[in-house]
Amino acid sequence: MKKVLGFVLSMPCSVLAAEPVATATAAAAPAVSSGVAGQLTQLVFGLLLVLGLIFFLAWLLRRVQQAGPAGKGQVIELIGSRALGPRDRLMLVQVGNEQILLGLSPGTITALHVLKEPVQVPGGTEKATPEFAQRLLEMLGKDQKDKK
Repeated sequence: MKKVLGFVLSMPCSVLAAEPVATATAAAAPAVSSGVAGQLTQLVFGLLLVLGLIFFLAWLLRRVQQAGPAGKGQVIELIGSRALGPRDRLMLVQVGNEQILLGLSPGTITALHVLKEPVQVPGGTEKATPEFAQRLLEMLGKDQKDKK
């Protein structure tokens, strides 16, 4: 009888003792999956950060190259430039007292015309920067033209 009573009394204790193990096991499973999800989220954000940094540096490099060195004291000066397409440009260059209109395309530079009378360019005027919306539409328009 004592054995049966001891068994019955010990039964609820063993069930209670097993319950924390089951709870800990159930709690450990979401912790593992949230750890994997956390690592995956960290990986994605890290990748986006690196890609953003690459695009920012490419943009910055393009802006620095367009600015170019100040042409003071040099024999050859760039007077103006106009893009004709994604890879073709017209450039007006002054060499000494002559102005030459150049056509630039990938791998070739062609002198199109030597101007008899130099074009007078106002020195103090700067180009006004377009609004953000206009700039965005231009970029989207260029992307759509390239894809067609």
